[in-house]
Amino acid sequence: MTETNTVNHPKIALVTGANKGIGYEIAAGLGALGWSVGIGARDDERREAAVDKLRAAGADAFGVPLDVTDDASVTAAARLMEERTGRLDALVNNAGITGGGRQDPTTVDVNRVRAAVETNVIGVIRVTNTLLPLLRRSPSPRIVNVSSSVGSLTLQTTPGAETGPISIAYAPSKSFLNAVTVQYAKELAGTPILINAVCPGFTATDLNGFRGVRTPQQGAVAAIRLATVADDGPTGRFFDDEGEVPW
Repeated sequence: MTETNTVNHPKIALVTGANKGIGYEIAAGLGALGWSVGIGARDDERREAAVDKLRAAGADAFGVPLDVTDDASVTAAARLMEERTGRLDALVNNAGITGGGRQDPTTVDVNRVRAAVETNVIGVIRVTNTLLPLLRRSPSPRIVNVSSSVGSLTLQTTPGAETGPISIAYAPSKSFLNAVTVQYAKELAGTPILINAVCPGFTATDLNGFRGVRTPQQGAVAAIRLATVADDGPTGRFFDDEGEVPW
C-alpha cells in the first residue's frame, strides 16, 4: 500500500542527484503526489534549472546544494533542511557514479574503484547519518537506496543471467550498498524507519551513454513506491518494478 498526503500537511523528501535522469523523475513523481521535494545536487546551474522546471509543472520543489562526497556540504544541506522543513519524511539516496573507464579486475586503475565506493557507498552513509535526526522526527520515515541488479551476487553467479560487462568498481559498489542497506535495517528494526534498496533497471541516462532501454520515468517507479510505502511495508529488502530482487 502507498500512503496518501493531504494538502495541508505535505510530506518532505530529499532526493540526491536529482537534477537529471532518474533522480529528477523520482522528485517529479513525489512532487506530483503532493510532496515538498528537496533537489539535492552539486551543480548549481543544473540544480536550479531542475527546480524551475519542477515548479513550472506544479511541484513544490526547492534546491539543496549537496555533494555527497563532502562532509561540509552534507552538513550544510542538513542545516538547510532543518531551517526550511524541520523534518524529513523520505530520503532517496540516488546520487551515483560508475567509476568510469574499463573495469577489468586485473588492470583497473584502483582510483576508479575508490571513486565508485566513495560516492555510491560512503556518500550514502554520510548523507543518511547526517539526515537521520530529521528523519526521526517523521511519523513514517523512509530511506530508499538506489542500487542496481548488477550488485546482486545471486544474479552475478547465476549462469546465463544478464548482469552487464565485467565491472570491478561499479557492480561491487552496488553489492556493498546492498549490504549496507541490510545493516541499517537490522539496526533500525523496531523503529518507524523503513529502508530498502531499489533497482531502476537498465535506464537511459548519462551513466551508460543513454544506451538503456528504459526511460528515467520508468526507472523512478520502484523508488517512488518505496518512498511512499505504508507503515506495514517491507524493510531491509531489494526491489525492482516486478518485485523482490535476490541479494
